[in-house]
Amino acid sequence: PPEDERIFWSRFMENGDPSKIAELLLERCIHIHHPRYMGHQISPIAPIGALTSLLGATLNNGMGIYEMGAAPTAMERVVTDMLCRKVGFDQKANGFLTSGGTLANLTALLSARQHLHRKHKDDEIKDDQLVVLVSEEAHYCIDRATKIMGLGASGIVKIPVDSNYRMRTDLLAEYLDTCKTNGVKVMAIVGSAPSTATGIYDDIAELGRLAAHHDIWFHIDGAHGGAAIFSDKYRSLLKGIEQADSVVIDGHKMMMMPSITTALLFKDGRNSHLTFRQKADYLLEESQEEDWYNLAKRTFECTKYMMSLHWYTLLKVYGEKVFDQFVTHLFDLSREFGSLIEADPDFELAVTPMSNILCFRYTGDSSSGLPPDTLNKKIRKEILKTGRYYIVQTKLGGKHFLRTTIMNPYSTLEDFRGLLSEIKKLAR
Repeated sequence: PPEDERIFWSRFMENGDPSKIAELLLERCIHIHHPRYMGHQISPIAPIGALTSLLGATLNNGMGIYEMGAAPTAMERVVTDMLCRKVGFDQKANGFLTSGGTLANLTALLSARQHLHRKHKDDEIKDDQLVVLVSEEAHYCIDRATKIMGLGASGIVKIPVDSNYRMRTDLLAEYLDTCKTNGVKVMAIVGSAPSTATGIYDDIAELGRLAAHHDIWFHIDGAHGGAAIFSDKYRSLLKGIEQADSVVIDGHKMMMMPSITTALLFKDGRNSHLTFRQKADYLLEESQEEDWYNLAKRTFECTKYMMSLHWYTLLKVYGEKVFDQFVTHLFDLSREFGSLIEADPDFELAVTPMSNILCFRYTGDSSSGLPPDTLNKKIRKEILKTGRYYIVQTKLGGKHFLRTTIMNPYSTLEDFRGLLSEIKKLAR
């Protein structure tokens, strides 16, 4: 419990042996590298990532300006140019690395707003008239971003999902018409790749087509599953990604990098320079090709840590193939786990997995007499107490589901069978 942990470390600060800090930390933290860790979307790192973290921390070069981080800034450009090519963007594309998907999504939407103001010469569009269209299953950081931008609760319009928790693109034209009737301007359409609650990818190709038809900025939140661009087998989940104006991909989710590092890519690299400019800058001479290397002009961070070391080193040492193997294996594992759940009459699978995220619930016999939602909540709490597995939970369609994210390539079918057996034992 949080209060117990606070008291423990308060007492240790006063009387503890400092040589025991590392030992106690290992004892009292979640072990991401354990094959029965199936909780949040944080990747076990490739061991070389511990060394790049050590190197970056030792040098401690802030990368806001080029002089303070010359080598890692150049590495970052090499990496983001490669990612842009992998997405399918042309030579106009550009991007940068930033601290996490939440910050990257906010930055992309700020750029979308600036782009819209430039098109309309500022005075034709007011911020309180702007909205973002997004799936009702999208990550909550999109909602948070619109509030930070001052768009308020009315600044986000959530599109219903179908029975597979995928945004209903067939309703999008109707929602666009409603926005027009209400006198509001759609600033951006956001596609989830995938939704972090369900692991389901939106129809990226159709969203891109509709966005282009209506001349609306198209952003893809691929924080979790954007790394599928490296998978020969699963890249089709991102069909149409090259139509996006901006794309987010986390390195610390499906690319085995230490937290926290995210790539934000722009189809037109000039837009990566818009976010922190004043609205009247469309009157000024463009200079982005001269100062791509001064990253504080394009990111929130004025002091940016050397996250490019992780990307560059992994690519140099192992090549792109390691990301293909990692993503493909975890997605394959999840489908096998999904098949186990579907074959067991004591469980209900929320939706056939598209990625490495699975939502399911126990529906079999229980001596408790508890309703299913309460029972599944209690089961999850008891699982955490045993410490043998780590899973999380979510709510879908008004029902409470257990949620797993298969992040460890050393997880096996035996681990999955063991989890289902543990759940049954606890329920009964």
